[in-house]
Amino acid sequence: MAEEPVPRTTDELLSPLPSPWPREDVLVPNGTLSVRQAPALEPASAEPALFVHGLGGNATNWTDLMALLRDRVDGVAVDLPGFGWSPPPRDGDFSLRRSAASLADLVEQRFDGRPVHLFGNSMGGAISVQLAARHPHLVRTLTLVSPALPKVGLRRTNVHLPVIAAPGLGTTLMKRYLTLEADTRAKATIDICFADPSSVPTERMNEAVQEVRRRDALPYTGDVFVKSLRGLLSTYLDRSEERPWRLAERITVPTLLVYGRADKLVDPIHAHTNAFSDVRVLVLPHAGHVSQIEQPVLVADAWRDLLRAGATR
Repeated sequence: MAEEPVPRTTDELLSPLPSPWPREDVLVPNGTLSVRQAPALEPASAEPALFVHGLGGNATNWTDLMALLRDRVDGVAVDLPGFGWSPPPRDGDFSLRRSAASLADLVEQRFDGRPVHLFGNSMGGAISVQLAARHPHLVRTLTLVSPALPKVGLRRTNVHLPVIAAPGLGTTLMKRYLTLEADTRAKATIDICFADPSSVPTERMNEAVQEVRRRDALPYTGDVFVKSLRGLLSTYLDRSEERPWRLAERITVPTLLVYGRADKLVDPIHAHTNAFSDVRVLVLPHAGHVSQIEQPVLVADAWRDLLRAGATR
């Protein structure tokens, strides 16, 4: 595993911080997916990229990284079914496999089936593994940021997740949680996801609070979170040949695993580097669960290194 000793800031490349990219709705067979596009600076030579957020997140989690990669890719960040601006799926299936199938439909439609550089964070990383393994012709490279893949045991900071997923109890707890003030909930999410919550720019904090308030008006917010969490945790119990690490063994494209040393949810010690046939691992000492937000410059640099390494083979 490589470890970056000194963090770099986004000041020199992202000042001022970019606003969330324009949003539009895309119809796919299982419903509607909201996407945000960061158009490439040189469209003729750009390659497609798809960015997939984690549980409780949305497409704006990739705003800064997408800005940094516009010289190479035509980037599209998606709101997973039921999150962000995307409504729940038509069939009510929140399994990772079903979400991956919807993303495959999106790639086929949006990019005419051209293989994408696929980026996934947390649950989005687990979904990206499903997509890359089951639809290999649609993926050119795979970058996983703190992917929510099965591991042994729980951490003190994520032991609450199985409780929320429990039938009955989870729904009750979620309803109570949603009665808290929006800024309290936004701050709680940032506290658990960031290595240094005080480093979050005021404008990003305001965006997070506004998004929580917007979703409070939706009738399905709590239900989607619980069902998506159950879908994720079910893969942790899977012992079949379709379990996540078996799927990872099918992936042959260049793969980058990015972990934060201060991650309270996913421990980098559980990175199964031998599962992927062509893999690089980067551990960032000054990042938590969302390295693409905390250290987007370093993640962008690592992805460019991945491409350069592939070009020399």
